Amino acid sequence: MPHTETDIAAMLDTIGAKHLDDLIAHVPAELRATATINLDPGRAESGVVGEISALAARNPGASGFANFLGAGYYRHYVPAAVRAVIARAEFATSYTPYQAEASQGTTQAIFEFQTLITQLTGLEVANASMYDGASAAAEAVLMARRLMPKRSVVALSRALWPEYRATIRTYLSALGGIEIVEVPFDETTGVTGAVALDRVANDRLLCTVTGYPNAFGIIEPLGTIAEMTHRAGGVAISATAEGIALGLLRAPGDLGVDIAVGEGQSFGLPLQFGGPGLGFMAARMTHLRQMPGRLVGQTKDRDGRRAFCLTLATREQHIRRERATSNICTNHSLCALAATVYLSLLGRVGLRDLAEQNVELSHRAVDVLEAAGIQRRFSGPFFNEFALRVPSPSMALEAAERKQILAGISLGNDYPELSDALLVSVTEMNRSDEFARLATAIANAEVR
Repeated sequence: MPHTETDIAAMLDTIGAKHLDDLIAHVPAELRATATINLDPGRAESGVVGEISALAARNPGASGFANFLGAGYYRHYVPAAVRAVIARAEFATSYTPYQAEASQGTTQAIFEFQTLITQLTGLEVANASMYDGASAAAEAVLMARRLMPKRSVVALSRALWPEYRATIRTYLSALGGIEIVEVPFDETTGVTGAVALDRVANDRLLCTVTGYPNAFGIIEPLGTIAEMTHRAGGVAISATAEGIALGLLRAPGDLGVDIAVGEGQSFGLPLQFGGPGLGFMAARMTHLRQMPGRLVGQTKDRDGRRAFCLTLATREQHIRRERATSNICTNHSLCALAATVYLSLLGRVGLRDLAEQNVELSHRAVDVLEAAGIQRRFSGPFFNEFALRVPSPSMALEAAERKQILAGISLGNDYPELSDALLVSVTEMNRSDEFARLATAIANAEVR
């Protein structure tokens, strides 16, 4: 609540000031003259709610639209149990669980999240979560550099998500001696070009970063890429934006990947204007001490009971300062809890069934679109997202929106060489009858 005039006078008297302006008298007068915020007088709460509600009512909303948006964030059904558990007051806290005796619920939830991520990625150890998939990918590159400090070339697949590539560049911009090379994709299949990758696979190669699936929804030959990376002595990193795919695809660790990162938004987090996200990271046990972020371990208390606590915290910034493995010494606990509940509800079989449903629906959509004369841009195998060859994606999007369809995303904004490509995502939230509507809207736009 705001201070009363009496409160303010008492505080000013205590510190020996006459006016509030005395507290900022050291700021130049010309700056103070321009610093005034022209706010309306305070209003009653009911009036503010009424005005904001009226503004919100002017939005058309997308609830009645057929939605085919993806490109890194995906629309999946979130069970009510997920929302019920994460809404519990004991989980809604920013408190860092350093005191194990007061944090067993939180630390156990994080430990279970780490376990689930290791199972999905086929690797031996996972951290307590990162901010999002893009920052997790950047942290993985920094981790690779700590593992191999004498190497200098970072090979990014151009088919990796644009946001991921941009974030990696930002993280590496302050480091000297690092060369970032973008490996082009195959124009026909949409996978990372093997010949181009082979040209940079030498004794300078630090790491490769590959989307799995990639930004076009194509399933990369991850095993081949990891083998080429290892042959050159580098670190193989995979980045997965659509986590549901890991319920069906072969685990990155089984394909030879050293560090697997990704975005966990698909695991029980709704689309909330682009966030918050949930980064995950898993690696091999031999690389454990170079992992960034927080780790929860399982131990026993003095009575021999199973217990959980933060472990290997000496790697973190608040202890090692500039010698820390990373500047991140936190995690997205509430989002990780949502993912833990979501994955636990589905189970191994349920997650695979959901992934298969996504594959079946997306391929059914492609069949309908191709029957209408709309072809895929790439021939490579895909999960639940694919690029269409469309003469004018902007016209197609506008035509579809008039029919209450969010048809996808134009790839030309991030890939000028793909100005004729429209990226479409299909999940279990799409109905089969929506595919014909989408095909008709795009075909009519082409005719016009």
